[in-house]
Amino acid sequence: MAGKVFFGVAMSLDGFIAPDPVPIEHLFGPKRKQDDPGVRRWMAQWAELQQAVLPQRFFRENLKLGEGGEEGLDNDIARATHERIGANVMGKRMFEGGKLAWPEEAPFHTPVFVVTHEKRDPWERPGGTTFHFVNDGIEAALEQARHAAGDRDVRISGGAETIIQYVNAGLVDEFTVTLSPVLFGSGTRLFEGVDAARVALQQVRAEPSPRVTHLTYTLRQR
Repeated sequence: MAGKVFFGVAMSLDGFIAPDPVPIEHLFGPKRKQDDPGVRRWMAQWAELQQAVLPQRFFRENLKLGEGGEEGLDNDIARATHERIGANVMGKRMFEGGKLAWPEEAPFHTPVFVVTHEKRDPWERPGGTTFHFVNDGIEAALEQARHAAGDRDVRISGGAETIIQYVNAGLVDEFTVTLSPVLFGSGTRLFEGVDAARVALQQVRAEPSPRVTHLTYTLRQR
């Protein structure tokens, strides 16, 4: 089990990884309110934040959206990131929101370990994604994910609260922030609640593209 534990997020210049939240059922499913100004604003901000990935060929391939799409550095990074992952870990809130948004063939194509207090059987989806529900905390979820991933890497998929729990516990090896040239003013901050006195960073690389800058760091405990 030699793989790394990492996360990767898109972030606005003022430090937010998501706009102010709106009810997930207003974005997806039978209760959608696409004409609501708040929903329209959220979708526009989200598209700006994700400008590095949404137009890419790999994104279209992975979500079965058809042929076409851009190629270049952003596409190469999206593909390489996906290919290094042997298992994913996420919190219950991300899972509950995502299950309304993801297509039937969820985009992970690996085992996914959901940190939750809910007891339920594994949920298998087409295309190689199976959600496993772990009731014993973040370390137990990571242990199971490492075992499933073998010598590949484990991605902490989110959301922000789950990522910070792993960072504060000293369980993350590296992360990449894709910095988008957009300002939100408010929303979900990535590093809200981080124990800054215990966490030290070292920059590994900075890769600018025409749209965004990909910043990669390693972590260590002070």
